[in-house]
Amino acid sequence: MSEAKTPTINFKQKAMELLPEGASFDACLTCGLCSSGCPASGLENMDPRKFIRMAMLGMDEELSTTPWVWTCTQCKRCQHVCPMNIDISQLVFLARGNWPKDKKPSGIVRSCELTRSTDSTSAMGLQPDDFVFVVNDVLEEVRETQPQFKDMVAPIDKKGAHFFVNQNSREPMSEPDEMVPLWKIFHLVGADWTYSSKGWAAENFCMFSGDEAAWYEVIKTRVDATNELGCAVWLNTECGHSYYTMWNAINRFGMEANFKIESLVTYYAQWIREGKLPVNSDWNTKNIKFTVQDPCQIVRKAYGDSIADDLRFVTKKLVGEENFIDMQPNRSANYCCGGGGGFLQAGMTDQRRAYGKRKFDQIMATQADYVLTPCHNCHSQMEDIGHFYGGQYQVVHFWTLICLSLGILGENERTYLGPDLANLGL
Repeated sequence: MSEAKTPTINFKQKAMELLPEGASFDACLTCGLCSSGCPASGLENMDPRKFIRMAMLGMDEELSTTPWVWTCTQCKRCQHVCPMNIDISQLVFLARGNWPKDKKPSGIVRSCELTRSTDSTSAMGLQPDDFVFVVNDVLEEVRETQPQFKDMVAPIDKKGAHFFVNQNSREPMSEPDEMVPLWKIFHLVGADWTYSSKGWAAENFCMFSGDEAAWYEVIKTRVDATNELGCAVWLNTECGHSYYTMWNAINRFGMEANFKIESLVTYYAQWIREGKLPVNSDWNTKNIKFTVQDPCQIVRKAYGDSIADDLRFVTKKLVGEENFIDMQPNRSANYCCGGGGGFLQAGMTDQRRAYGKRKFDQIMATQADYVLTPCHNCHSQMEDIGHFYGGQYQVVHFWTLICLSLGILGENERTYLGPDLANLGL
């Protein structure tokens, strides 16, 4: 372990600077809504209300060194329910950035370092040339084995394309066939899109490490790549935090972005409404039940309930309204699953699973067979807590179910389907 001493922050001063106009910490100390709705409450003997109280009491050394800042996912549910709209996550971000690098969770630090190691900005260190090779190799195989997609494209570095599409590194690195349903959707709707050999990756753990300079560096690579290609829309695919880290950084650092930042979820809903994605629930003859996880990063922290409504519109069209069971609470009030904020990479497995128990109980209460979520961290966390606590549900991407509904899901594109759906339509 490092012998470096963690510097202290004047948390009371910082908290006062962040306090919204007209708000009072006197009320904050007695309300308790933040702690009651925070799945991290009790971990490391800390909770949001206690964190603020300690700040007001000047307990700076304790707050500067508590490992609780790495169990808080900065999901902002505390702020969402706070009558004073106090953003405790910003204090947590300051505390994270204050830790010496070699005292921070090594997994988060390593992911940030890998993100900065190549022009791909991949947290798994996938080089641009390797990404290009994987995309072309998978595309060639699909064209050969699925004749109806012999004309499908997966462009890279296409100048002037409407959509600049990102991709979570997990797909090209370890699950390349999971990219194919997304390509099929673009092919079917006639989307004008491209990947870039630079800045294509979706993940960004530099923000979660509290390193603002590294966060800026990664986002600048992505902004420059999008500007260089002249794309109109930077399209975030089914990955939660990549949207928030991009959108937040551009605003925070005043970066010049000559494009809009959008989520694929809104386009799923738009294309279904326009008839370009003629999905239906006729395939669900067994009335298999589904629920939806609202990713904090794109719902509560970004779009708000409008994108949560789109998630439910798409889900009901895919599985049948009678086969959708919502979690309670939901939308912007939904609980964080515990996968975000770098928690998956932090190495604090026991704490992460304890945090996730509330989400597990939410899922089990729906009695759903499947959980749909457009977020990789949510996906991995809900799978893990499901196995750990003995749940029988499956977690699946939207692109998988869209292609299943359309009858175009290939044999190798069914990794996350259970035995009840794995062979459907083959």
